[in-house]
Amino acid sequence: MPEYDYQAVDRSGQVFRGRLESESEAAAVRALGAEGRTVIELSERQSAAAAGQGLFKRKLQGQETVVAFNELATLLESGVALADAVRALGRGSRHPILDAGFESVSRELLRGGSLLDALRGSAIPLPEYVFQLVEAGELSGQLPQSLRQAVGQMEYDQQIASDIRGALTYPAILIVAGVAAVLMVFVFVVPQFADLLEDNQNLPLLAEIVLRSGVWFGSNRLELAGALFALVAIITLLSRQAAVRQWAMDTLSVLPVLGEWFSESDTARWAAVMSAMLSTRVELMDALGLASQGVRVSKRKARLDQVTMDVRGGASLSQALEKRDALTATGYNLLRAGEQAGKMPQMLRALATLYQQNSTRRMKRTLSLIEPLAVVVIGVVLGTVMIGVVLAITSVNEIPI
Repeated sequence: MPEYDYQAVDRSGQVFRGRLESESEAAAVRALGAEGRTVIELSERQSAAAAGQGLFKRKLQGQETVVAFNELATLLESGVALADAVRALGRGSRHPILDAGFESVSRELLRGGSLLDALRGSAIPLPEYVFQLVEAGELSGQLPQSLRQAVGQMEYDQQIASDIRGALTYPAILIVAGVAAVLMVFVFVVPQFADLLEDNQNLPLLAEIVLRSGVWFGSNRLELAGALFALVAIITLLSRQAAVRQWAMDTLSVLPVLGEWFSESDTARWAAVMSAMLSTRVELMDALGLASQGVRVSKRKARLDQVTMDVRGGASLSQALEKRDALTATGYNLLRAGEQAGKMPQMLRALATLYQQNSTRRMKRTLSLIEPLAVVVIGVVLGTVMIGVVLAITSVNEIPI
């Protein structure tokens, strides 16, 4: 029989906490009600066996979070009460983190808390701009519209991430396969010709380098495998460190092609967040501070922070951006038109679309360079190895005249 942890209050207002066994949540509530206690919080205790499976749980995907909040926005737009909508989502079977998160939100709402506080206190991983949009929606009474804006921005972020992952898949497979092919040649093929080192003392330099490298790779297979495993583990651990990821991003951003790609992608995200913020009546200064948090390249973030300071000093947004050279001439024109017509959110959304299209084209152009470059490098390495082996064979079979 399952066990439940409960928090309840009696008729005098005294709060009790405890644990009881019951067939179901409803039966537990009835049992406590029979004792004159009103349930505030009730949660089933996780068994030791279930707790031991935590390491093997499926990771929560960003798209699952987007779908769940899309459903929440749809329910609210249809006139369903907030507490009922959240309770319905908490009974779903999408992912344990989402289910537990919405149950936590539901309990906080029943206590009289705001949706903003409930979401911040839940375990649902959300971008910071979602909290800002929810706060703006609660203050303005336009929570369904604010959630719809948040869902749209999350979908936008997911689409960018999906495009990048999809575009990098083939080059990554190509590079991994090429490195594996080179290692297999050195480990299994080249050592077969090791006897040529002893039979001929006058090998060409390239042949000797290739053969001795193959002999070393063949005799140190275990050490090589351990080193590769350690290298992958170190790279994986370092990639989880925010400081290391930021350093890698800043380093790659100074390269000619990648730098322009990252710049346009960051600008597209900044403009999209700004559009979503201003559409829900978030203050301009708050929107600027929040939008700059999503910028990945440190130099561009510093430039946008300067834009924020300029706007705080009295400059218009288009003037501040132009002063800091943060956009292109087209971007300045769009924002000036938006300021004059009072349609800044629409112009910022158009600007985000423009930069995203440019970023996508530049991404494809960058990846179109990576693929042939990888093929050339791998071909040169394999060709060099083969030439070295052929030179060694021909030098042994060379008949002096």
